[in-house]
Amino acid sequence: MRVLWLCNMIMPMIAEQLGLEASNKEGWLSGLASVTLDQGHENEIELAVAFPGPDQLFPPGQTFCMRTITVRGRELKCFGFREDVSRPEIYDQGLEESMKWIIDFWKPDMVHCFGTEYPHTLAMCRAFPDKSRLLISLQGLCAVYAECYFADLPTEVIRSVTLRDVLKKDSLREQQRKFVMRGVMEKEAVKLAGNIAGRTAWDHFYTKEWNSKARYFVMNETLRESFYGAVWDRKSCIPHSVFLSQGDYPIKGFHYMLKALPKILETFPDTKVYVAGNSIINYGTLKQKLKISAYGRYLRRLIRENGLQDAVVMLGRLEEGQMRERYLKSHLFVCCSSIENSPNSLGEAMLLGVPCVSADVGGIPSIFTGGGDGIMYEGFRVGLNNESNLKAVSEKLAKSVIEMWQNESALEIYGKNARKHAEKTHDPVQNYRIMTEIYAEITE
Repeated sequence: MRVLWLCNMIMPMIAEQLGLEASNKEGWLSGLASVTLDQGHENEIELAVAFPGPDQLFPPGQTFCMRTITVRGRELKCFGFREDVSRPEIYDQGLEESMKWIIDFWKPDMVHCFGTEYPHTLAMCRAFPDKSRLLISLQGLCAVYAECYFADLPTEVIRSVTLRDVLKKDSLREQQRKFVMRGVMEKEAVKLAGNIAGRTAWDHFYTKEWNSKARYFVMNETLRESFYGAVWDRKSCIPHSVFLSQGDYPIKGFHYMLKALPKILETFPDTKVYVAGNSIINYGTLKQKLKISAYGRYLRRLIRENGLQDAVVMLGRLEEGQMRERYLKSHLFVCCSSIENSPNSLGEAMLLGVPCVSADVGGIPSIFTGGGDGIMYEGFRVGLNNESNLKAVSEKLAKSVIEMWQNESALEIYGKNARKHAEKTHDPVQNYRIMTEIYAEITE
């Protein structure tokens, strides 16, 4: 069986062999690919991978290319194509030509698209002739994220713009509009696909709403390899430290945490919040001041007005090993997003046994049990008044953090329960088996 994977970015293991810079994102796919290649003689899967590639991968004037690498002693065909991933709201008709070239060259028995967030998925859905052998794995859903994008931000913040926002045409309203545009392409892709793989009641609901004829399969994700094995230890963590895996756009809810923090500090004055990922609040140089966004400026205002300068630490982008160590050092992992499907960051924290607090939004209740795995609080709700709901959600978040730290024995039980739950959800052997069963059913 010839299978083509369409990925949102180059896998780290492929980038390494091709001498290209790798992203930390979607590193879990490398693990899944390795297992698939290792089991190739048993599963009879011939795997090829397609992805948007950097300029240095292509000969001058060429929009697609093929490279062959060896992984785990097996040959792997890698197809790169040109795509402006910095503008995922723009559909490039030329992508369809690239997809057709890849399809004609590899002649796959089926195509598996990982995610709907980029135009290449729609291009593949249009180009691949047999829709009954087309599988899309849902990750986030841009169309729904657009409805939750402002995440209870005050109206004046949503309307505000900075010089950076004007020059880049990237104000908060424009950012939300781009998600709407991506959502239009996403819905068309889902409507074209004969098969959808999801993992939560939330994504199942939208699959049925957008394409009731598609076959829906439940397929959980396998996480990055280094998160299996290590276990959180209360004695080794930094007391009253909170870890957020991201905070650079409103959906991730960093502002909820900043609004909650003064109340938490009243009970636990030594609390510190550590935030990984791209920092949008840097303001030390003229260049940083010119580059600040409206959302970054609002975050800075919350920090300044509430005297939180010593309570917030921006960590920047962390490598896989650094992320793991930060989880293990933390007294609590918090997912305060306004919307998620099943965030890998929460899964990683649970798998390590880190105590977790999470907003009850999107697909999270399908992977995290409030009262069993940790504490879940009511988060963003579409249609509620953003000003009053920002206050209400932040108060619930603060109450949940305080409750967690006031009961250390329950905190450790939560961590153990979360680990057991995540070991089932993210079981590499089970998830690989289910994937191959789905492939067999699609191609029978």
